[in-house]
Amino acid sequence: MENCEIIEVKQADMLNAINRAEIDMQVSTAKQYPRDLQFVLNKIETYATMDKETAEDCFYCLKRKNADGSDANIEGLSIRMAEIIAGCWGNLRVQTRIIGNDGKMITAQAICHDLETNFAVSKEVKRSILTKSGKTFSQDMQVRTGNAAASIALRNAVLTVIPKAVTKKIINRVKQVALGQDVDLETSRKKMVEYFNSKGVTQQQLFFYLGVKSAEEIDKQMVFELRATANAIKEGTTTVEECFYKPYQQAQLQKEADAKAETAQGKAAAAIAQATGEAQVPTNVDPETGEIKPESEKSEAPKKKTTKK
Repeated sequence: MENCEIIEVKQADMLNAINRAEIDMQVSTAKQYPRDLQFVLNKIETYATMDKETAEDCFYCLKRKNADGSDANIEGLSIRMAEIIAGCWGNLRVQTRIIGNDGKMITAQAICHDLETNFAVSKEVKRSILTKSGKTFSQDMQVRTGNAAASIALRNAVLTVIPKAVTKKIINRVKQVALGQDVDLETSRKKMVEYFNSKGVTQQQLFFYLGVKSAEEIDKQMVFELRATANAIKEGTTTVEECFYKPYQQAQLQKEADAKAETAQGKAAAAIAQATGEAQVPTNVDPETGEIKPESEKSEAPKKKTTKK
């Protein structure tokens, strides 16, 4: 028998070769059929403004504190909008995966590759999988947290590859539809209040978040912000506790601390005035005898005594 040479094929090398062949084929196809930019932008606008609810789902909103303590609204494009843009852009290769789980944090990675420009971006997002008490999430919650992290990573990668300058005009148009000129403000306001109530947010916490004192003060822009905040909570970008519970609780604690400080200062001022003899005598107390005058005599001026000659 003739000697036969044994060829060993490693699985990793084979997968790499398959991936390279797939990417080369996709790049070749993208060069052969380049995207029509105007057609793409029209398609994005058509999908994103198909109805008001879809347009509202295209944004998220977060409230954060500036260095001077003032509130700042951070608005951005949601995961839904990133998916619409990626689907319409064409010649785009996107993939996500979980690359780490150490029992404390889950790390998701997303890769977005524009096959026409050969511009590729990789983004990673970390999310905690620990409860407040330090216990690890259940398996189901870890899966949900991982999916949320992967979606956020996908959005970040897609919106990095696709130039914002190209989609800026479309985004403004989508926002106009989301705000809605013919929207029934009363109905929209009621729906948002009921939605957050179902999430455990009280009206006081909701009003504090918006900086209003009653539901009648909530305008269209605020309704849009509440809807965008709800999107951010659904996506896992933030939580109900971070948006509503903690800021309201901190404000209440600060209010109580200020009231106690004011009371303490008042008592200290009164003690100092009494010690220095500068205490003010109440109007219903006789400064000479210390006798408390009846209510009817509070405003009466003391009568002068006259002597008969």
